[in-house]
Amino acid sequence: MASTSHLIRIAGCVGLAAALGSGAVQAQPLKSYDSSKPSFWKSPPADWFLGDETASMKGLAPSVGPATPTPLAELEANMKNIKLPAGFKIEVYAAGLPEARQMAWGANGTLFVGSFGATNVYAVTDQGGKRTVKTILKGLTMPTGIAFQDGALYVIAIDKLLRYDNAETNLDHMPAPVVAYDDMPPYLAHGWKYLVTDKSGKMYVPFGPPFNVGIPPTNVSQIRRVDPKTGLAEVVAMGVRNSVGGDIDPRSGDYWFSENARDWMSDDLPSDKLNHITRLGEHFGYPYCHQGDLPDPKFNDGHKCTEFTPPVVNLGAHVAPLGMKFYTGAQFPAEYQNNIFVTLHGSWNRHQYQGARIDRVVVDADGKNPHQEEFASGWLTGKTDYSGRPTDVLVAKDGSMLVADDWAGAIYRISYAK
Repeated sequence: MASTSHLIRIAGCVGLAAALGSGAVQAQPLKSYDSSKPSFWKSPPADWFLGDETASMKGLAPSVGPATPTPLAELEANMKNIKLPAGFKIEVYAAGLPEARQMAWGANGTLFVGSFGATNVYAVTDQGGKRTVKTILKGLTMPTGIAFQDGALYVIAIDKLLRYDNAETNLDHMPAPVVAYDDMPPYLAHGWKYLVTDKSGKMYVPFGPPFNVGIPPTNVSQIRRVDPKTGLAEVVAMGVRNSVGGDIDPRSGDYWFSENARDWMSDDLPSDKLNHITRLGEHFGYPYCHQGDLPDPKFNDGHKCTEFTPPVVNLGAHVAPLGMKFYTGAQFPAEYQNNIFVTLHGSWNRHQYQGARIDRVVVDADGKNPHQEEFASGWLTGKTDYSGRPTDVLVAKDGSMLVADDWAGAIYRISYAK
């Protein structure tokens, strides 16, 4: 599913979103586009995500998020409604970060934060408990994914991986970027990305297809492992629809990733996924098979689901999993060690939303014995209403966990005390 709370506003479709709720649009034919040609991929219509709508789901469209970040007083009031296990608490860590997405720690404790349509990258600094938010980069195209290594901030903006050297010492005057990797298609649709760095310094980068479902261009629906030092890359997984989250398992060194399944089948199908790469070149099913056992009604092309790598966990239909991390801190109870915390951004392609929470997945290093349970919830406030939408998690030095929220434009801190 499309994975941003601001998709319509960024695509210039605010008027369309309003019209979709009117009787006039309901009487119009179903949206259908031929996405099989490169001309569509390079210049898709602004409402490309509506191209496969069905009669039973007609009228659904991504929710338009607030025009400005949620005020601090309202954020603090919202925190009272968040449900957590006993012993945990949540508080506002920083406010005023429009459309906050992936987070990364700098070597000196600076929190870097990417964004979606806001085009910004932020830096949150902490001086004796007083936090300051700075917009350090502007005008980038969907800079959702960021990483930090060897003193440099890496930002991915659709078709370029940019490196900003000595970033932490130049927050007020960021240096000119160096292009570390640019063998990437320019498609905006599902082109926003997430960066995960392994122990060797190479980065896992997902490439989504520029439509809901279809036979994808050969340079997308895959995950690549990029060496930012040489600009070389290898394809490590195929058959991936839209992944905007992942992490390296500290136990095995394997890459795990979240994946958004296709839209327009039904409210309850197919399920979004949590996947585990165990060998080079695995195929995870898209567009032929979904959730490990559901053939696509149009694009199955005679394939059996047993041909593909199944998910470790089916996370739920239209919950829109984004950023995720293995918990490696020492503050949470021992049973939380090496658990996966995954943000579920929340539905749009469903008559009654679900998600807008953080789930905990307990699983063995080999992918066996998975167990999924709710960890933090309360941002879904009505049938189709949000007070916030989690987008990423990050373990802090003290063992607490930070949570990014692009709907509220905020960062939260979850901590534990006996």
